[in-house]
This record gives sequence, C-alpha cells and structure tokens, in this order.
Amino acid sequence: MKRFVLFLLFTAPVTVSVFSQKIVYSEYDRDDSRRMNFEIVGKVSGLFMIYKNTRNRHWIVTYDNDMRQVSKTEQNYLPRNERLTGIDFFPYSDHVYAIYQYQKKNVVYCMMARIDGNGKIKEAPVEIDTSFIGSSGTSRIYTALASEDKNKICVFKINSRNKRMYVMTTFLFDQQMKLIKRSRLNIPMDDRNDHLGDFSLDNDGHLVFTRFTRNSNENITQASMLVKWAMADTLTERKLSLEKNMLDEIHVKVDNANRRYLLLSFYYKEKRGNIDGLYFYIWDKDSARLLLEKTYAFDDEIRREAKGDASLKMAFNDYFIRQIIIRRDGGFILSAEAFYTTSRFNNWNRWNFLYGNPFFPPFWDGFYYSPFFTNAFWFNRFSNTQSVRFHADNIAVFSFNKQAEPEWKTVLSKSQFHDDSDDLISFQLMNTGDQLHFLFNLYERRNNLLTDYSVSPSGELTRNPTLKNLDRGYEFMPKYAKQVSARQMIIPCLYRGYICFAKIDYGTN
Repeated sequence: MKRFVLFLLFTAPVTVSVFSQKIVYSEYDRDDSRRMNFEIVGKVSGLFMIYKNTRNRHWIVTYDNDMRQVSKTEQNYLPRNERLTGIDFFPYSDHVYAIYQYQKKNVVYCMMARIDGNGKIKEAPVEIDTSFIGSSGTSRIYTALASEDKNKICVFKINSRNKRMYVMTTFLFDQQMKLIKRSRLNIPMDDRNDHLGDFSLDNDGHLVFTRFTRNSNENITQASMLVKWAMADTLTERKLSLEKNMLDEIHVKVDNANRRYLLLSFYYKEKRGNIDGLYFYIWDKDSARLLLEKTYAFDDEIRREAKGDASLKMAFNDYFIRQIIIRRDGGFILSAEAFYTTSRFNNWNRWNFLYGNPFFPPFWDGFYYSPFFTNAFWFNRFSNTQSVRFHADNIAVFSFNKQAEPEWKTVLSKSQFHDDSDDLISFQLMNTGDQLHFLFNLYERRNNLLTDYSVSPSGELTRNPTLKNLDRGYEFMPKYAKQVSARQMIIPCLYRGYICFAKIDYGTN
C-alpha cells in the first residue's frame, strides 16, 4: 500500500518552468546504524517526521526546513517486551495516526495512537481489535489502508483457517478515527490455489480487491474483482474474461475523480511464456458495470528500447509494474522496472521466488492471512544468502487515455546492481504537477550519483542538471524516499555507515 498520495498530473494548463533542485542533509545520529528500521512519515505541523526503530526502542524524530533536528521523542506506548509485527502511519496537517499490532502470547492486539507534530502521544492508545492465533507464531494479520483524500481509514483482517471459506472482518473509520461500520463477511475460496490480491480503498470507503487462481508461481488463469461496499455486509463480484490470456500480478487503482476502478497487469498468451503486453479492466462503480476490458500488445519498437541484454521476445520478462498514476481526465500513466538477481547458485525471477516476492507477499500462520506487507522497512533489507547480486535496470513509462488507448511511451535506460542488498538501486518518483521526476543512482567516476530524469506531459524525456549540494560521501536510497509536499521529497542516505536523511526542494526560478 502506498501511504502517500501522488499529486494529480496535468490538472492545469502546463507552463514551462525552470526547476532549481536543492538538497539539505540532516546530521547522522550514532544510534542510526545502517541496519536501523525507519519510515518517512510525512510533513506534519510544518516539520518533517521520521520514525526510527533500533531493537526494541522506537522514536519519532522531527526536522525543520533546514533538516536540523527539532525533537526526538521515544514512543513509549509501543510494546518493548512483546513482538511488534507492524505499524502504519497516517499523517494529517497537525497530527498522525499510528495503527500498530503486536503479539502477546497467543493474542494479537491491533491498536491506534494519535501523535502530535512533535511526536508526542496526545491520548491513550485505543484498542481496535484482538485476534487469537493459536500456538503458532505469526506475522502481521491486520492491514490498514487510507483513502486518497484521507477521509476514510479501513483496518481489516482475514481468517484463513478454513481454506475453502475465508472470513474477512473490516473496521471503517472516518478521519477522526470514529468507527463508521464494522463488517464480517465470507469470501469463498473454491480452488486450493485461490489467492487474494491487491487491495485499495476509495474516497467513499468502498474496499476493492482481487481474487485469482495461480498454480504455484505460474500465471493467473482465473480472476475476479471484489467490492466490499462501505455500509454493506456483502461482496459484489465481477469475473474477468481472460479468454486465452493469462495474467501476472494484478494491480488495483482507484480513479476517485471519475468514480472508476482500474485493474492492470502484464499478460501472456502461453503458460510460463514471454510477457506480451498489458491487460486493462475498467469498471464504473456508480452504474456497477464494466466499461472496458482489453489488452495492449508491446510492439517491436518499445521492445528494442526496453530489452537491455535480453532478446526481443523476452524484453519485458524481468519487468514489474511499479507505479500507476491516475489523471483527472481518466487517463493514466504507469511505470515498470526490470528487476532480477544473480548468484552462484540460482537466479531469482518471476517463476522462481527464490528470495521471496519483492512486492505483495502473503503471510500465513494457519489462522490468519495478510495479503501484503505495507512497510518496506519490515523486510530484511540484507540478504542472508551467499553472493547475491541485485539488479535494477531500465524503466519503461507508458501513457494511456481514458479508454486505455496508448498516447506515448518512453524508456529510461539505466543499469544498477549491488551485492547483498538492494538499498541503493531502483528509483523513486517525484510528481511536481507538470513533470514526473525519476530519481535513481548512476555509477559515474567511481561514485553513485543521484540522477534526475523528467518526463513531460507529451512524453519528452530530459536528463536534468546534477542536483545542487550533491556532497561526496552520501549514498542515496531512493527506493525508500517519500514525497511529502508538492515540491519536496525526503530521501534516506548512507554516510560513513550511518543512515541520515536529505530533503530535496524543487523550487521554481
């Protein structure tokens, strides 16, 4: 789940602007080792808020506009003697909701705490729900989502003890965390290879997600879109007509402005075959009807640009969809990145999740099922396997209109790799309203330099000048960066083995 909302692209007439990018660094703390867990919460009360976790201690640290530390507040409400299995932050203008879960013996507690702009708890934590999990251990079992306008927050759990009939329990809250609706409903899982996929919450509080059939790590052969209406205790199901096509990971995106749901995936024509193109399914929620279902086949031109070292037919086999941005006119832009690993023993690819699925992996404990893990820092950022090299190569960007017809396409060429960890590779997207900025490291003159490529509304690709104040010795981790305002991004970086944070300002000259 993305917990920040990208600003809508192309919502006003485009003007030509000259951007001045400036970087300001925070001081590193001796406790902020490379293996520290962290999350960029957002901009609250004019300060930049970051969560830090070392062993069983938790802090909220705030920084001013010059990235000088203003406060460091220990989060004593978080358990130190029990196992914290997850925490999600939902920032607002002057406060933050922290929804966290922890395990005590055979019970998992889901709690909510309200924090002010200095990281201090404003009132005693409130219990949302508890779950008995039996004698076995577990990962997180609760998932928390916010709507795009932040007026709705949904917390849900899925009991998977009966493999043929999952039981979903949902808690829908308003922006004051007042309970609007609690629901409990059944989800039939007719096939033992049935899974639940991407979840998304719209501005009305409706929860939309997918159910699909996948044999082992092979293609999706059957799939449905499911909608849990905000005030109902039932599900609406619409089956996807895949015909002879098979799908990869299905992504769900809500188009709040046009009140539509978009399902998007790579598709194949053959079992375990090469990726042929993109599949689209667009559904109108007001009329509860399908608007379109179609495919877009990649032509040889885009395959040549995207293939890297692969053959033309296998050009997109290492690509994974990273972002989907909805425009106000109903059009949308998606980016996909080539990602894979190599090692002495075996390589990771979409058929062999040797090191785990890097996107929305399911977690099981025999009682409950969580469809995805929302916090990147909860993953082990360091591989325990021997001699693993992580690769992140070219980025393909596509633009489609409201009818899912192609407008333009482009490829950002890059080649990144790193041993034992993927911290320093991949990219992050900065949306300034009239440009999409792709930030990633490029190895030049024996240094990793943070590079900025921008894509215009017409698809024109530009490499921008080197960012100002790009000090030597700092290594950026753009994949963990977060856009915190219309023209500001916080990006973590490594300096002398410690983690610190940099603020990038996109001013207009």
